[in-house]
Amino acid sequence: QVQLVESGGGLVQAGGSLRLSCAASGSIVNIHDMGWYRQAPGKQRELVAFITGGGSTNYAVSVKGRFTISKDSAKNTVYLQMNSLKAEDTAVYYCRVTAGYYFNTYTYWGQGTQVTVSS
Repeated sequence: QVQLVESGGGLVQAGGSLRLSCAASGSIVNIHDMGWYRQAPGKQRELVAFITGGGSTNYAVSVKGRFTISKDSAKNTVYLQMNSLKAEDTAVYYCRVTAGYYFNTYTYWGQGTQVTVSS
């Protein structure tokens, strides 16, 4: 069984910062990439940022320059540093991990952590 445990969400004022963490545990091998998605009320889930096994990163245009994704491969943990938060960043943030070999490649999701930015 693979578990993704997220932490770090909460309530913050606009302009503030939060750091999200997602730790993968269990029978997880050969992580391909780790990422963060978010879903605001009434909207579709969208990609925020992801980082590949080699360390390449990609960001949504809306967060570029404000958010930074990083990982600790030894701990199977991915982080999302969120600075200069805006009210429109309010959403449930989900961690996603893709791992495995060839046809035994799977995508795992965390349970989500609420981020609320007050204006």
